[in-house]
Amino acid sequence: MKSTGMTRPLDVLGRIVIPKEMRTSMDFNVGDPVEIFMDQDTNTLAFRKYTGMSCKMCGSIEQLTYFKESFLCNDCIRELKSGNAISLPKKDTREKVRRSHYTTQQMIKKLKELMLELPNSTQKEYAKILGTSQPRISQLKKLL
Repeated sequence: MKSTGMTRPLDVLGRIVIPKEMRTSMDFNVGDPVEIFMDQDTNTLAFRKYTGMSCKMCGSIEQLTYFKESFLCNDCIRELKSGNAISLPKKDTREKVRRSHYTTQQMIKKLKELMLELPNSTQKEYAKILGTSQPRISQLKKLL
C-alpha cells in the first residue's frame, strides 16, 4: 500500500471525507456501499467498493460459485476450464440505481403518496421505487 500524502481530519462523529481524486480513481459514486478492512498488526484501514455477491470476472449475479474468497459464475468457470480465458469482460447486467438525496420530510411525503397509490406493496418494493434501502423505508414508516 502506498502513501498518497493526503491527510483528512476526523470530525466530531469520527467521520472522514475520502478525497475526490481517490473517489474518482476508485470509481466511488454517491450512495455506493464501501467495505472497510482493518489490519490490527499495522493499524491500517483499507477501503474498497463493495460489489456484493457478483462474479469477480464479469459482474453477473446468477449461478455463482464461491472460490478462493471470490464469486465466479458458471459461464466464467466454463470459459476458464475450456482454456478460452482471454476474453473481454461481459457487460454489467446489474441495474444501476442512483440514490436519491431528499430530506427526511420529502421522503416521508413521497412514501405517504406511494403507500396510498400502492397499498399492498412491500417495503422492499417501496425502497426500489424511491431509490433507497428497505431499512430506510422502515425508519420512515416509524416517523409517519
